[in-house]
Amino acid sequence: MKLKPLFRLSQKTNYHFVKYFKLCLGLSIAAILGTIVLLSTSGLNFGIDFKGGTLIQIQTPVATDAGHLRTTLSHLGLGEIQLQAFGTDTEFLIRFPEQPGGPDAQKVAAEKVLAAVPAGSKELRREQVGSTVSKELITAAIWALVFTNLGIFIYVWFRFEWQFAIGAIVSLIHDVMFTLGVFAFFRLDFDLTIVAALLTILGYSINDTVVIYDRIRENLRRYKRLPLGDLLDLSVNETMSRTIMTVGTVFMALLALYFFGGEVIRGFTFAMLFGVLVGTYSSVYIAAPFLIIIGVKRDWSGEKAGSGQKNVAVPAGAKAKEALPFQDGDADEDEADEATKPTSQAEASKAALAAVSARKGGAQRPPARAKGQPRGRSKKRG
Repeated sequence: MKLKPLFRLSQKTNYHFVKYFKLCLGLSIAAILGTIVLLSTSGLNFGIDFKGGTLIQIQTPVATDAGHLRTTLSHLGLGEIQLQAFGTDTEFLIRFPEQPGGPDAQKVAAEKVLAAVPAGSKELRREQVGSTVSKELITAAIWALVFTNLGIFIYVWFRFEWQFAIGAIVSLIHDVMFTLGVFAFFRLDFDLTIVAALLTILGYSINDTVVIYDRIRENLRRYKRLPLGDLLDLSVNETMSRTIMTVGTVFMALLALYFFGGEVIRGFTFAMLFGVLVGTYSSVYIAAPFLIIIGVKRDWSGEKAGSGQKNVAVPAGAKAKEALPFQDGDADEDEADEATKPTSQAEASKAALAAVSARKGGAQRPPARAKGQPRGRSKKRG
């Protein structure tokens, strides 16, 4: 019995992505500017890793009102105390800043906090980070993002061309800024796990971008006279089924981690969920169409590079053949094979048929007379 898939993605999509490039670019620029405003005004809600201080996770014996507990802790005189429910109404995260006096003062402050929580509460976790260490972590996180983008830029430049590298870096910066904007807007905790998520998002996004760029390069070699906008649409449509399958499988795995992985990694999985969607969007609507703005080499065999769709002249004879990029892929391959098939094979077949015909005819026809020979035998007369 032959097994068939439950569903099959269409291999002949015909979506015009470049058509919405200006709209998507405008929305992305507006979102990035909004992110810059948020970062410069309210900033990120840094966790204990970047801000310094102490974090305590407690479990109360009964359900406790978070607002009442926050009010009680704010009267301890330890500075700004943050309290957050941790999954249930019996588990809470308590953060307070670093106290003057060193580690001993932090320990005393932690004991005051534990004494103020409801009786019978259990301490599940305690983390303490000094201000010096937190500053070093911030610097290390920034340099990690910078060097990652620089390495990706060099890799794409060497593999393709500098135009492709610029498009890839623009899309990666777009992904990072979008994710930072969401964390700044919703005041989500930003700690080292989120930095790890950002680095993972960069790797995922560039993988999708490189796949599309590779198909663009192949089509640039194949369709040298096709307008650049149509060629980009063709390339994205040809890789669309792979993109959907990759995003779908990764997204399902991240959803399972988000709902069943616990509160400890929930921030990481949320950043990954959002980053995967934004990374796919930027690869399709930002990285690929961005090549129209900066221009790209049209002929990879050494001819002059075209600068875009307006500068490409399409001859009348070639237009009918190359201006229809969304035809059946199998038909394209067959046409290419027929165009490159050597004529010697056909000639050899004709010669073989001619030889067979000659052998059959030779058995029935009399031998041909030589030039100058009379038609019949001459009889001797006596």
